[in-house]
Amino acid sequence: MKVDILAIGVHPDDVELSSSGTLLRHIDLGYTVGLLDLTRGELGTRGSAEIRTVEAAASAKKMGAKFRINLDMPDGFMQYEEANLRKIIGVIRSCQPGIVLANALGDRHPDHGRAAKLVSDACFYSGLMKIETLGEDGKPQERWRPKALYHYIQDQNRKPDFVVDISPYLTKKMELIRCFASQFDDHKEGKYSKEAKTPISGADFMAFIQAKGRSLGREAGFEFAEGFEVSRYPGVEDLFDLK
Repeated sequence: MKVDILAIGVHPDDVELSSSGTLLRHIDLGYTVGLLDLTRGELGTRGSAEIRTVEAAASAKKMGAKFRINLDMPDGFMQYEEANLRKIIGVIRSCQPGIVLANALGDRHPDHGRAAKLVSDACFYSGLMKIETLGEDGKPQERWRPKALYHYIQDQNRKPDFVVDISPYLTKKMELIRCFASQFDDHKEGKYSKEAKTPISGADFMAFIQAKGRSLGREAGFEFAEGFEVSRYPGVEDLFDLK
């Protein structure tokens, strides 16, 4: 299924934490969104691959995404290799997005930066005619290169190249994050409250997500925002389009 935006994360909750407000905004604007997870996050301290797969599906449905795909690369041991590049190329060529969102260029979790490089190169190689891939129907896929690749900012406070106003969408963004109850709702008494605590499982982390959004929005005059980095500088046709 073709979509306007393909949001890619190495772990099933990466997109929700860092760019779901942006996706919700664009869905409201009439754009279509697809989600791609590279791994099932099976090395996470809490929950399991099976639990996180169910949580990811619930979040995608609540968001209004057209699809959510998982490529089953090994969490923590995902390699930069031809086989993994081809898996991502196959998805890009299948859904032909105009924009791809990907993990941070560098971050606390080493998987994030490695995934950013893998996705960036896959976007380029996807446009090369002599790299052949087959679709689910067994037929050769059409080459496709997205118009833009943007890297969302994650845990570390990297300087964004631009920010997106998510002020009207913060509440729903937090609802999407809480779909991953095994990972983030340790501060509530519930099904997973007896599991080991992690740096992201408590109420303070939810407060951090909101504070980060407020900080990113401040300079642009937004109440809350999400930040992105680019590998090439963006262009504008009208200076008054800049906030």
